[in-house]
Amino acid sequence: MLKTAILKIEMTREFLFKFLKFGLVGFSGVFVNFGITYVCKEWLKLNKYLSNILGFIFAATTNYFLNRIWTFQSTNPQIGSEYAKYFAIALVGLGLDTLTVYLLNGKLKWNFYLSKIFAVGVSTLWNFFGNLLFTFA
Repeated sequence: MLKTAILKIEMTREFLFKFLKFGLVGFSGVFVNFGITYVCKEWLKLNKYLSNILGFIFAATTNYFLNRIWTFQSTNPQIGSEYAKYFAIALVGLGLDTLTVYLLNGKLKWNFYLSKIFAVGVSTLWNFFGNLLFTFA
């Protein structure tokens, strides 16, 4: 019984540490996401939704490599198929991200960047559990 309790504590600790790492990688991705979005929207004068998509794609790609190496410590030699799985999860996250921005900014008239903060939170939860259970399982 004590061994079971210790094992549960270790599994919980490992899970929380993995989520923390994923969060730190995601935090770095926020800078990539916002930076690319800002450049595309403000400097290149692209549509705000297209800018949002481009920011998300760049962030997802950098996050894949960081999560592969650091968070999930993947040694899968099939990097292409692993990246495809990761990107599929990210595409659903992109849909959730874009929908959130559309609803909060387009419909409720919230500030665009405040809407993006909420959108990143929604997509982060989806991406973590999708990648934990599918990509890097």
